Amino acid sequence: MDVGRLNLLRELAERGSITEVAKATHRTASGISQQLRKLESEAGLPLTEKVGRGIALTDAGRALARSATDVAIALEKAEAVWDEFRNDPTGTVSLATFPTAGQMLLPGMLKRVAETGGLTVHCSDRDPESEGFPSLTSDFDIVLAHSPKPAAFWNDKNLLAIPLMTEPLDIALPPGHRLADKDFLVPSDLIGEQWIGVPWGYPFERTLNDIFEAAGVPVNFFQRFGDTRVTEALVAAGLGVAVLPCYTAAGAYRDRIVLKNLQGVVAERHIAILMRPDRAERLAVRTVVDALRAEAAAVVEANKHRNPPAA
Repeated sequence: MDVGRLNLLRELAERGSITEVAKATHRTASGISQQLRKLESEAGLPLTEKVGRGIALTDAGRALARSATDVAIALEKAEAVWDEFRNDPTGTVSLATFPTAGQMLLPGMLKRVAETGGLTVHCSDRDPESEGFPSLTSDFDIVLAHSPKPAAFWNDKNLLAIPLMTEPLDIALPPGHRLADKDFLVPSDLIGEQWIGVPWGYPFERTLNDIFEAAGVPVNFFQRFGDTRVTEALVAAGLGVAVLPCYTAAGAYRDRIVLKNLQGVVAERHIAILMRPDRAERLAVRTVVDALRAEAAAVVEANKHRNPPAA
């Protein structure tokens, strides 16, 4: 069977429609359909079936799509063996990151990669809800994702998930706040506060809900923002308190925001690398992953004095 056609079937399994496959592969929908018909002829079994106005994979189609993944992994392994023989991690690696991870990790990672030579990393910023990160792996070699749960959270997504770091979440207060002199905070300290929250579905929402549940008080949201820079500006202006990532919070407002560790609830986010298994075999991709892990370790070490004290 033609490897290119197998890959199109795999793309259809992941993207769900010929239209989306055509967009991703820069082809026409009619061209995709023609290639899938040829693959179906080679297979000798129906691979797709009409469902409403679209199509879906048959059992045979799903089985062959899984085989296409195995073929892709085998091909990438063969390519990686040759790259390792030449000791030459060349090529281009695409990476998607949410904004605060980009702020925290990209400068150091890109410097590390530049030292290897011959390798280009194209980075883009994305900030979906937690459930949206896996779909980005269809278009990027590496996806940086965050979740209130450890990397194993992604294991049922047919992806390779590599734990990168665990970042504490702090409570951000304006200077002069009544809690600013405390060594750390507990949920009951925060009763009556006005909050700058996050949109529904964002990872920090779980921590906020845990705080309110532990304190036993109703939520008092003043505003909700996905961009932490907007949240920082409002906290600095004395308009509320917020949950912010410990290592990147208050960069532009270092003298106008007070960060306090929170105890009594789990206040952290887990940052992971998500990849398709086949792309993870590439030496160039593994080189970027190594640089990300080294940079993450350096960030954690540099901020260990800001980590929450042992309870």
